[in-house]
Amino acid sequence: VANSKIIPDDEKGYKLDLFCVPKHYEEDLDQVIIPHGLIMDRTERLARDIVRDMGGHHIVALCVLKGGYTFFADLLDYIKALNQNSDKSVPLTVDFIRLKSYCNDQSTNIVKVIGGDELSTLTGKNVLIVEDIVETGRTMETLLSLLSECNPKMVKVVSLLVKRTPRSSGYRPDYIGFEVPDLFLVGYALDYNEYFRDLSHICILNENAKEKYKV
Repeated sequence: VANSKIIPDDEKGYKLDLFCVPKHYEEDLDQVIIPHGLIMDRTERLARDIVRDMGGHHIVALCVLKGGYTFFADLLDYIKALNQNSDKSVPLTVDFIRLKSYCNDQSTNIVKVIGGDELSTLTGKNVLIVEDIVETGRTMETLLSLLSECNPKMVKVVSLLVKRTPRSSGYRPDYIGFEVPDLFLVGYALDYNEYFRDLSHICILNENAKEKYKV
């Protein structure tokens, strides 16, 4: 079972005025639930666990866009630092895929894979899928089933967040940063209709903002 930092349902979080939050978002957020520094410290540990388990193999790190790009970049920076400073190193190449399964704050049931034609290049490779958040788990299960058709040698999944939700299929990634309550979270590249990607901390979106930024 993947180790993770569990954030309880009654987590009060932190008041916005304790941190630097862009002024244009101050009215849109209830509180900071995971400060940026804590994200970075947890990401550093995930990098260490991945190198421990996959070190010595050539890894293709597959970034799930758009949400995963910030976590992907930070995770790879930590893996590169470990490569330079330890006896066990991981040769890394990167690739990108886009999955679309969202509209407003309701996860739709349709998962579109953009860039899926290129998955055939992963045959026989060791693949690390890097995702920002796993909610129902169905999107990831769809991607894993598409990937399995290409016969990769090994597939591991790391997700910064896993949401506790009754809608979950029960899927759990191999590596998890934080297990979070069933709230709508934004920041650190988690968006709401493309807004909030420029917020460093992970925060709880308030109800007014859902209306304000609705498509």
